[in-house]
Amino acid sequence: MSSGEKQRLLAELDDEIRASQVATDMVDQGVADLLGVNRTDIRCMDILDRLGTISAGRLAEESKLTTGAVTAVIDRLEKAGYVRRVRDESDRRRVLVELTPEAKKGAAEFYQPMIEEWARISKRLTIPQIELLLDFTRRGRRMNLELAETLQRRLAEREQAAKRRARGRR
Repeated sequence: MSSGEKQRLLAELDDEIRASQVATDMVDQGVADLLGVNRTDIRCMDILDRLGTISAGRLAEESKLTTGAVTAVIDRLEKAGYVRRVRDESDRRRVLVELTPEAKKGAAEFYQPMIEEWARISKRLTIPQIELLLDFTRRGRRMNLELAETLQRRLAEREQAAKRRARGRR
C-alpha cells in the first residue's frame, strides 16, 4: 500500500469515527428524550447498566461528576423510577444504587435494533479482528479520557483566573 493510499484511508477512518460519535450522541439523546431524562442521567444509567449495583461514590468516580452532582442525578432518576437505593448487605450503613427493571426494559427496547445488528456483524469477525477492535477502542477511550481531564483542568484554571481578576477589580 502506498503512503498516499494509507493517508487517504486514515483520513476516511478519522471521518467515520467522528461521524460515528455524532450518530451515537444522537441515539443517546433520543433515548434520553424518550425516557424523559437528560444526557448526564442517561450516561449514569449506562454506567449502572455496565457495572451493576454500585455506590454513589463509585458512580461519581466513573462519571467524572462531583458527589453532589451524582446525588442530584440519583434523586432525579429515583423520582422517575429508573434507579433505586438499596442497602449494602455486607455493610448495612452503606447505600448502593442500581437500575430498576423498568429502566433496563425501557433502555433495552430503544437500543434493541443496535444490539441485534451488532450480533449479526460480530458473527463474521475473527478472533484477531476482535482483538484489533478491542485494542483500538481501548486506546481511543484512554485518549478521550486523558483529553477530557486536560480540558477540565484548563476550565478550572480559566475559572480561577477569572476569580482572581474579579477580586482585583474590587
